Amino acid sequence: MADSEIPYVRHPADFSTPVRYAHGPDSYRQRDVPRGTILEYEWNESRVFPGTNRRYWVYVPAQYTASEPASLMAFQDGHLYLDSEGEIRASIVFDNLIDRGEMPVTVGVFVDPGEPENRNVEYDAFSDAYATFLLTEILPNVQNSYLIADDPDQWAIGGGSSGGSCAFTVAWTRPDRFRRVLSFLGSFAQIPGGNPYPDLIQETPKKPLRIFLQAATHDLNWGPERNWFSANLRVAAALSECDYDLRLVLGDGGHDTNHGGVLLPDALRWLWRREAE
Repeated sequence: MADSEIPYVRHPADFSTPVRYAHGPDSYRQRDVPRGTILEYEWNESRVFPGTNRRYWVYVPAQYTASEPASLMAFQDGHLYLDSEGEIRASIVFDNLIDRGEMPVTVGVFVDPGEPENRNVEYDAFSDAYATFLLTEILPNVQNSYLIADDPDQWAIGGGSSGGSCAFTVAWTRPDRFRRVLSFLGSFAQIPGGNPYPDLIQETPKKPLRIFLQAATHDLNWGPERNWFSANLRVAAALSECDYDLRLVLGDGGHDTNHGGVLLPDALRWLWRREAE
């Protein structure tokens, strides 16, 4: 495959403030592209996180048919990803990419953290609890309503900040179910007890994961303690040294959803590509 040539863009000399990135056409509704359906649910009966309540949404693409198994992708902080006026606009991106065949027909599951205030307990933990929650409490409801592929290579999980490191932990602990991972600005630095992954990745036999990471130079805590940017780079370096199917994109934004939202179309194209490049 020929090398890609990217046009030169002059960068400002002053990097004291975060950069803001502009969305591309895949993040806007396109004429004649059919829209998927979004259904809202509540879940108040958690056994893994007792006493919590939450909303979740299921996106069903217009191309879905009950005769063909669909791929599946789950997101943390679900409401942020479905805001059509926000930075990420996942349903719009899904509509556009699925319509062009740049990702498979995919049912999206967008799950909010448990209330009251259970987000960090759920997302930052280094354990299989959140994976168990998804696989035993949320996704069975989806599988009862839609035909979902059983192949773990057709299951993906993504998120940002603590939701991004949570996505990695879900796939790390359950690669028998989730094998495609999207982490925007993962909060690896915030895992209780410290970020275990740089050492753990190198000490553990390689897992069948494909991982897209985004990191930002203006992320939280620039310095020696709990540095979000450094923690992401260390995870990426360990994955690279162990020959994982990895793409790392660096930006000059802050700890927000702008750059990840702009990158979402390219991230999904890369995650769902049919052959490793």
